[in-house]
Amino acid sequence: MTEPNPPFVHDEANESTGFLLWQVTTLWQRKITAALRPFGLTQVQFVLLVGLLWLGMSEPLITQVMLATHTKFDAMMTSQVLRALEARGLVERRSHPQDSRAKILYLTAEGRALVSKALPVVDGTDTEFFERIGKDAAQFNATLRALLD
Repeated sequence: MTEPNPPFVHDEANESTGFLLWQVTTLWQRKITAALRPFGLTQVQFVLLVGLLWLGMSEPLITQVMLATHTKFDAMMTSQVLRALEARGLVERRSHPQDSRAKILYLTAEGRALVSKALPVVDGTDTEFFERIGKDAAQFNATLRALLD
């Protein structure tokens, strides 16, 4: 008895957008993980620290919810990782002046210094990884932003 053909939409695996995105993301994450290793940071920790730095340029009070929304991370995971960053002395969480349920986030001097050292390394890793896109980088980024909307 022969088995029926699987219900693939594509003839080749590399024609699947989702599979290609998975493969590219996996390769990129390996590079970023290696770049962050000397700083003792995971990618999630780094993104939260950088997100906090970024939001701090325009927002006087940054809550955990704001940071989770900005980074597209789950609120529970954001809270757990922030606790670890707080234990390392990289972030402070304080009570919100108007909302007793919310926490306001601050980068400590140590957190700011660590991000300032790691950010150029990560940016360089990104530049090197995505250099094959070349002049199409702006369109690639626009396409990624469209997927976020």
